[in-house]
Amino acid sequence: TTKYFLIQAAASATVLFSSTMNAWSTGVWDIMQLTNPHACITLTMALSMKLGLAPLHFWLPEVLQGSSLKTALIITTWQKLAPMTLLYLTHHSLHTTTLLMMALMSTMIGGWGGLNQTQARKIMAYSSIAHLGWMASILTLSPNLMLLNLSLYIMMTVSTFMLLIYSSSKTIKDLTTSWTISPTTTTIMLLLLMSMAGLPPLTGFMPKWLILQDLTSHSLPTTATLMALSALISLFFYLRLTYVTTLTMSPTTTQNKLKWRFQPKLNTVLLSTTTLLSTMLLPITPM
Repeated sequence: TTKYFLIQAAASATVLFSSTMNAWSTGVWDIMQLTNPHACITLTMALSMKLGLAPLHFWLPEVLQGSSLKTALIITTWQKLAPMTLLYLTHHSLHTTTLLMMALMSTMIGGWGGLNQTQARKIMAYSSIAHLGWMASILTLSPNLMLLNLSLYIMMTVSTFMLLIYSSSKTIKDLTTSWTISPTTTTIMLLLLMSMAGLPPLTGFMPKWLILQDLTSHSLPTTATLMALSALISLFFYLRLTYVTTLTMSPTTTQNKLKWRFQPKLNTVLLSTTTLLSTMLLPITPM
């Protein structure tokens, strides 16, 4: 959409502006050697805008809502790779305090924003903002842990979006009737949502556990506590979505339990693989 193009163009221009500021004061154009503090803050804000970190998250829910499920899947996974790569390469130049503040805001806004939503794509957008907050919080302290978190986030998001695509679900109401098409879908959705919420013994608990441990070891117990508390807000809307999806039965006018004609057989190899990885990797947590 036009909004997505304008936001990304503005963020890219700001990245160039930060590099220009640094070159003006130091004579070095290399973006990995930023020493000007104003250039560092500008770069941090620009890449945060590209990703959709709060308070520069305003474009993400609307863009996802206005796009198809497949496009939304690409925006929430593939589109994050380039900005995250830049953040990883320039992590020593980023402004740590700014990044931690944006991370805390993202986890809180990601939780609060998802509470009152009925559209699946908007819920996934706020979920993405919250997960990005967790990645941003650990970026300057342990970049490799951020890469692990990003990998797990992509796997969980791909699995969830593929389930939404296969069941043609765009709202919570659509999810309540997905069991009539495929009873297995509701069970898988339950596991994926609980994994994204970060509940043990599922994979999603791994990054939260390691990040809180790392923040505490770097003498940031207050930040770790606030991050953990903000995760409870996200947990609430994941539980609400899980309850509606798997533990309730929507009213129906037919007597049959299942639809009399199922969809043609779908190729679910990718879904099976990502679902397995999204739920069962906790035992191999690197310590």
